[in-house]
Amino acid sequence: MSQILRRMNYYIHQKSDWPDFTWNNDELVILLSEARNLQGRLIGRMESMGFELRDEALLDTLTLDVLKSAEIEGELLNPEQVRSSIAQRLGMKFAGATMSDRNVDGMVEMLIDATQNCYRPVTVERLFDWHAALFPTGRSGIFKITVADWRKDESGPMQVVSGAAGREKVHFQAPAADLIEKEINRFIKWFNEEDSIDLVIKAAIAHLWFVTIHPFQDGNGRITRALTDMLLARSDRSTQRFYSMSAQIRIERNDYYEILEKTQKGDLDITGWIKWFLNCLINALNATDKILTRVLLKADFWNRNSTEIINDRQRKVLNKLLDGFDGKLTSMKWAKIAKCSKDTAIRDINDLISKEILQKKSAGGRSTNYELKIEK
Repeated sequence: MSQILRRMNYYIHQKSDWPDFTWNNDELVILLSEARNLQGRLIGRMESMGFELRDEALLDTLTLDVLKSAEIEGELLNPEQVRSSIAQRLGMKFAGATMSDRNVDGMVEMLIDATQNCYRPVTVERLFDWHAALFPTGRSGIFKITVADWRKDESGPMQVVSGAAGREKVHFQAPAADLIEKEINRFIKWFNEEDSIDLVIKAAIAHLWFVTIHPFQDGNGRITRALTDMLLARSDRSTQRFYSMSAQIRIERNDYYEILEKTQKGDLDITGWIKWFLNCLINALNATDKILTRVLLKADFWNRNSTEIINDRQRKVLNKLLDGFDGKLTSMKWAKIAKCSKDTAIRDINDLISKEILQKKSAGGRSTNYELKIEK
């Protein structure tokens, strides 16, 4: 009998005191202070930048956040589509003419709603709206799923897994479908009304709590991370995002699933989970330096070349190089990006070489490719 009882209470959501989480503040105070200090320094640094640079950094961060949140779930989105969709929805002048797929727009709309409207209360309807945006065709890949409603568990219990198809690892089993409404209502009440917990700690708890409930047939991870971003935006007192937890979770994905599984099979003391979350947040904040460095280098590049006559094709390709071009830039790739003939591409390239903006890389002949000449 004792073995049966232990198996019945195998996961934290099966404990009699669920969801009365506890944690040791003394073990968290140093990490929380470091995270808070980094948040303040980052916001201060961003406020000292001009509007245009700040918008560029915001666009880069949101693009990274959307791409990596999808990538965690094994979905690779088109970066140009994501960037264009975000810029258009925020009314930025960086908006391009790239058409985006509906699933890209859905991810973007959810993230923007979560962060730009971070002080609005969470409701069941809002969660359903996000879910519908993620799956505009009513399908996840080729499979039809229940959209804008709770999962039904028609094919068995909801198990949270990671790994490639055929080699999945089960980390925990979520509450049964008939418990979801009760669980979600309790979560939403806490999310909207609890105001005695530091918002960074609250973000850590909300992430664990919602991913434990796993209320939807698919898309739970992406919605969990949107809720996390919402609370972190409140903690920053800024609707503008300049760091990406999703990107850092993607980097630390193995550790994420390890601590998640350990926490699910433990008790309601979640100190270990919160410590992991704070370390991940600190790493995300530190990683922002790469984005800011790229934005500042880009601004400096255009300032130094402000007197040069550069056509729209050249500007488009140069911005791609400044944003981090993947691979080698050849005349053929230039023509494809700029939507022009190869002869026109070669003229554009030679013009920029003469202006000491571009230079040939060492390889020549058929493999000739080009790079920015950062210092004139």
